[in-house]
Amino acid sequence: MPEPARILVVEDEQAIADTLLYALGSEGYAVRHCLLGRDALAVLRDPGAELVVLDVGLPDLNGFEVCRQLRGFSQVPVIFLTARNDEVDRVLGLELGADDYMAKPFSPRELVARVRARLRRSAPVGARDADGWRAHGAFAIDHEGRRIRYRDTLLDLTRYEYALLAALLQRPGAILSRAQLMDRGWDDAADSGDRTVDTHVKTLRAKLRAAGATTDPIRTHRGIGYALDA
Repeated sequence: MPEPARILVVEDEQAIADTLLYALGSEGYAVRHCLLGRDALAVLRDPGAELVVLDVGLPDLNGFEVCRQLRGFSQVPVIFLTARNDEVDRVLGLELGADDYMAKPFSPRELVARVRARLRRSAPVGARDADGWRAHGAFAIDHEGRRIRYRDTLLDLTRYEYALLAALLQRPGAILSRAQLMDRGWDDAADSGDRTVDTHVKTLRAKLRAAGATTDPIRTHRGIGYALDA
């Protein structure tokens, strides 16, 4: 039998933590709990957790700061919990590298469903073949050769189109803001605007359609950014 996925819950309200531990444990996950952000960072520096449920309102470091520091050494998926549902908070959390966002009060069943979906998206992709290609669902990428295929069709991509699609393929399903995409693909992101990313996404979509995509694998999240269904 495969080992259960390991989940770290970072929540200082004991009643909420108990609810999460019970709901996730009942689904067969191996769950660990931390009350403080600093303790969570210490745990996460020793790789073990496969997903983090992270409260924003912690008593020492807030969740945004925990996520910012975490992204300095790990890409483990993060689902934020917060008492606020402001768009500014959601955008900030996603720009810091979070993968999902739930406002309190929340349904434990919905949170478990989101955890399950995020773990599926984070499952290891296919091994690299002899020619350097690594499969991501319908896509395959050769990082060294800076090439991407869609359903065995080699895409004719510009430098920035490749950079955008490679960034989205790095974290399938995760929403990346325009700022994040520019940081990963532009030499000087300060000289480019949001519309630049939108323009390249538009040309990418056209090339994917030409390669046989019947549905658009690049999803727009209004006011936030883009995600890829690989």
